[in-house]
Amino acid sequence: MAETLPSFAEPRWFACHTKPRCEKKFAAVLAAEGFPHYLPLVPSVRRYRDQTKRFTKPIFPGYVFAEIPPERKNRVYQQDLLVRAIWVEDQPGFLRQLEAVRTVVASGLELSLHPLLKKGTRVKVAGGPLHGIEGVVDDPANPKGVIIAVDVLQQGLLVRMPMEQLQILP
Repeated sequence: MAETLPSFAEPRWFACHTKPRCEKKFAAVLAAEGFPHYLPLVPSVRRYRDQTKRFTKPIFPGYVFAEIPPERKNRVYQQDLLVRAIWVEDQPGFLRQLEAVRTVVASGLELSLHPLLKKGTRVKVAGGPLHGIEGVVDDPANPKGVIIAVDVLQQGLLVRMPMEQLQILP
């Protein structure tokens, strides 16, 4: 089923979902086409046995933000690098958030990506000794664990674990 988008006459910002590891290539295509875009990158270091590699990687893997005029929207889909362009409804709010991301990236402070969690979000443990167990987030203000429910007893076990081991379930 095709996604129907509201019609618009002015250029609009989209979150462009790229194929895996194609963010920089897609950003280069957008630049060559003259589309305003933003690909937030952070420095990364990978150590191997006998060498160290320094490179930049996307903060949001798989996404490039682009302002696309309606008459040229089909042009971005002609690239084999794009999966879909997600229309941003709240343009002013989105631009404020992008500016905040730019400021954080420019600050040079250490940062990491964390999903936004709400109380009751269903998660699955993706690593460690509890791999595969499902539970719910108890306290999104301090999401360092997951509650494993025993519904029949109306009880749960709070297990503390790193956020990196939790995968959000649909």
